[in-house]
Amino acid sequence: MTMNINPCRCPWVDLTKPDYVVYHDEEWGVPVHDDRTLFEFLILEGAQAGLSWYTVLRKREHYRQVYDGFDAEQVARYGEDKIAALLADPGIIRNRLKVRASISNARCFLAVQEEFGSFADYLWRFVNGRPIVNRLACMADYQATSPESDAMSRDLRQRGFKFVGSTICYSHMQATGMVNDHTLDCFRRNETVSL
Repeated sequence: MTMNINPCRCPWVDLTKPDYVVYHDEEWGVPVHDDRTLFEFLILEGAQAGLSWYTVLRKREHYRQVYDGFDAEQVARYGEDKIAALLADPGIIRNRLKVRASISNARCFLAVQEEFGSFADYLWRFVNGRPIVNRLACMADYQATSPESDAMSRDLRQRGFKFVGSTICYSHMQATGMVNDHTLDCFRRNETVSL
């Protein structure tokens, strides 16, 4: 059996960035039902607003350290000293509004967990519990939002979440496998669909 050492990937993947390739090949589009991971992506997608995902991806490990492994209960208790430390840390996106939003979002996250039993149960309702599998052939086929991300954004904002516009929600849905946007020729498409 011959192994394809150069599999076809989604057109957005920059093959010159090994960590980007690994993210695409191992994580992007894989259905996530773990609350801590969903919270991590919520914080990271909010930090990404106005920036490239790769900028945030490069800082992800440092985010995990300074955000206590994305433990929402701990993040929800951050006070002014911790906020000052985060804003002084060059290892993260040092935007005051984003940092403060991450803490208030942790509090909102805990309220959703309390109401629905888990954040995963709450989020996956927007796609009726199953990934939406799109049929994309090229970059021009990618969309930035969807009716589902619009609905998710509206509901999150009504619950007090910040930095949760429809585009951020759609990116969150792609990253956590609620939407499968691997192109038809991408080697990960069928692998993630089968999950």
